Amino acid sequence: MSREDDLALLREYTQSESLIRHMFAVEAAVRAYARKSGEDEEKWGTAGLLHDFDYERWPDPPDHPLKGSAILAERGYSEEIIYAIKSHADYLEDCPRVSRLDKTLYACDELCGFITACALVRPQRLDGLKAKSVRKKMKTASFAAAVNRDDIVNGAEDLGMDLNEHIEFCIAAMSAIAEELDLVPKPTE
Repeated sequence: MSREDDLALLREYTQSESLIRHMFAVEAAVRAYARKSGEDEEKWGTAGLLHDFDYERWPDPPDHPLKGSAILAERGYSEEIIYAIKSHADYLEDCPRVSRLDKTLYACDELCGFITACALVRPQRLDGLKAKSVRKKMKTASFAAAVNRDDIVNGAEDLGMDLNEHIEFCIAAMSAIAEELDLVPKPTE
């Protein structure tokens, strides 16, 4: 499958631009980790890009990600990608995170969503955002309340990464596609 195929599938099932941008953010972070560790960037990127493509239609567990996983299997996606996508859902007990891809997707998913929330409340957006600011926002339970902070912390631990380094790494990966994420600095008036 090509990225064009992946994008066509994503757009077939997802209308929400914010959800699409979230998948782009996770894709960027997962691809960056693939580059860093010498892994297959295309494969890892596909897992990051498609991890939530079924969420809009089937948001309730376990439909998400099982409905999407069935669609991916029908369309010929690899078992490794499908498994990584299934393993990003904590409630699928028969899909523990085993591979580096599984762990990376899980570690990047909630964090990228939280980084986006942090960037959206800043005029500079991603520009100049630091781990310290993200960590401070994590302490405010009412801020981006739907984001599971434990998933962020546990994801970094599973990767064997210091949380601050993991946050900075994901910010850098997202910053590389800030325009696509609509997270460029707001013009001053």
